[in-house]
Amino acid sequence: MWLVLKAIFPIIFNVLFFVVGGFEHNASVWISYGFIHFAYIMLLLTPKFIHSGKSSAIFGFSLFSISSFYFVLEFIVGMVFIVVAPESFKLAFLIQFIIAGLCVAMFVSHMIANEHTAKAQAKRQVEINYLKGATVRVKMLLVLISDKDAKKSVERVYDVLDSSPVKSYPDLAEKEQRILKTIDELESAVQQKNNEAVISTAKSLLFKVNERNNLLSALH
Repeated sequence: MWLVLKAIFPIIFNVLFFVVGGFEHNASVWISYGFIHFAYIMLLLTPKFIHSGKSSAIFGFSLFSISSFYFVLEFIVGMVFIVVAPESFKLAFLIQFIIAGLCVAMFVSHMIANEHTAKAQAKRQVEINYLKGATVRVKMLLVLISDKDAKKSVERVYDVLDSSPVKSYPDLAEKEQRILKTIDELESAVQQKNNEAVISTAKSLLFKVNERNNLLSALH
């Protein structure tokens, strides 16, 4: 059904083009005919260039806006040259070639910008997932700690992490990476059964988590 829907325009256009205009045309008309079809093909292929993800609707809107604008503009310009049918093909070719070049350049530039945005979002999602995993990592350490004071200090960290907001901002990326690095240090101290290091590292981690949460509250 989608193929039928997509085929409606070229079928109607070609039927009118050949029935009304016949098969004998000069170069300027055939050039316009080709550019109109190129613009329509570009419009149909637009979904292939849209990044999937949370922002796919935004990415799709920007690319569809360009391809739709190009198709409408090219259709109008192309129809003018088809109706007028100038003997020289140069003006028809140059004008439509410039329009196509500018629109393709805009399309590609938006694709590049969307790709950078998608990569940045993916990176932030990975960081947020790591932050979620931080709570699980600290919880697992509680099973390995036998010293009461050390366990109590880690429990405080776990409680704060467990109640910490999952939402994040790019401004918090550095602090969140420090939190994860401190958890690495805490895991190392627990594995070495160094209770003093566990307590001091847990205090440092608690401070960093609270600092991150306070900054998040200020940004929110």
